[in-house]
Amino acid sequence: MTMTCVIRYQIDPFQRDAFKRYAENWGRIIPRCGGHLIGYFLPYEGTNDVAWGLIAFHSLASYEAYRARLKSDPEARENFDMAQSKRLILREERNFVEVVDGTFGIPSTLAGKE
Repeated sequence: MTMTCVIRYQIDPFQRDAFKRYAENWGRIIPRCGGHLIGYFLPYEGTNDVAWGLIAFHSLASYEAYRARLKSDPEARENFDMAQSKRLILREERNFVEVVDGTFGIPSTLAGKE
């Protein structure tokens, strides 16, 4: 994967569980539509209204094809509609990033020693 779409969500903190279900639904939908789902992340400690979704693609063209597939996927449309009707997401930002070689997926050298 050469690029990752980082989606930053401002969520209603009182609907955290509903947002979790929304994110879990994408676990089925995104791969089917052509995205490499890295994961969705919910607030754990600290700020309680920010969540993230990370989806990787080979190119901007593959991202655009993925977006077109999402629009025609019934389960994707249903998931979007559910989030909108429940007002789970207050704000959404998308950024496209690339990994810096030699910095991603490096395990801790303390593994098993902590």
